[in-house]
Amino acid sequence: MTSISAVALSKSFASTVALAPCDVAVDDGEFVVIVGPSGCGKSTLLRLLAGLEEPTSGQVLIDGRDVTALPPAERNLAMVFQSYALYPHLTVAENIAFPLRVARRPKAEIAARVAEVAATLELGDLLDRRPRALSGGQRQRVSIGRAVVRNPGLLLLDEPLSNLDTELRVRMRHEFARLHQRLGATMIYVTHDQLEAMTLANRIVVMAAGRIEQAGAPMDLYRRPATVAVARAIGSLAINLLPVRIVAADDRGATIVLDGGETVAVAACVPAADVGVRVTLGVRPEHLRVAHDGVFGGAVELFERLGPLSFAHVARGAGVVVAQLPGDRHVTLGEALCFAVAPGDACLFAADGRAYPRVIP
Repeated sequence: MTSISAVALSKSFASTVALAPCDVAVDDGEFVVIVGPSGCGKSTLLRLLAGLEEPTSGQVLIDGRDVTALPPAERNLAMVFQSYALYPHLTVAENIAFPLRVARRPKAEIAARVAEVAATLELGDLLDRRPRALSGGQRQRVSIGRAVVRNPGLLLLDEPLSNLDTELRVRMRHEFARLHQRLGATMIYVTHDQLEAMTLANRIVVMAAGRIEQAGAPMDLYRRPATVAVARAIGSLAINLLPVRIVAADDRGATIVLDGGETVAVAACVPAADVGVRVTLGVRPEHLRVAHDGVFGGAVELFERLGPLSFAHVARGAGVVVAQLPGDRHVTLGEALCFAVAPGDACLFAADGRAYPRVIP
């Protein structure tokens, strides 16, 4: 197993900052997922760790050793790309064996390792096929097999499921989870899909606009997002973000007023100097509950029934609030619904996007 860390690592292309100076540490055997929207710098960070890009500043350390100037081949790592990058003229067995052949390993060792990896990834019946005869999921497993055949201490994965359909993505998520358990290798996985992040990661790193916003356990980021960007990035359905104004604050929390004049209590530590300031209220759809006196109300514009759960999109002023409902709840378009939220379930974000601390009960 291998640990890796970035120290004040940055990357600029001319006047464009792709990655602001950042610090990241991944311990032996961790499965860390880097998540964020397109263009946020997550793939740039991964390529810097792999040695595929030269940093503008900072260091990359593997097991405490500075490898910033070393090429990828000398970093004891392997990388899996979203494009598979298989050799079309080689069979599955030959594609998997390729790194060992380049390293001039003995034929017996190559055959044994290919058989072992093929068994792990359930590719034993496909070894004689060429990539064109494989499905997308099979090609991705071959790509993974070629990456792990050398027993690298570190496996880097750059959006490996982005080219697959929904059903196959679910199956391949299971494959990655099982692979991590079997190999025990350190894995860093880049994705823009928050569901992949929440289901696979021991720890999530959220990025936005070339910066690391927050890192932590998936449920910690879900419950206590440090910024608006983290709140947007984490959660199976997008958080509701509403413009509000703070009208009162004490050691028990804050009172805010919505654009319609309704007041809401939030368990947030707000300094007295911020009373009167316009900020952002964050409420997750699953934290809204139907209440006749609820302040989040309006006509249902869209109703989505998804098996055991349903979601109502309720018009509110110029925007929409999305609320989760039980799957057996019957709702008609145009019906008026009102919702409330518990003070401890709402998040409050300052004008700079940073979350106000929660009130400790």
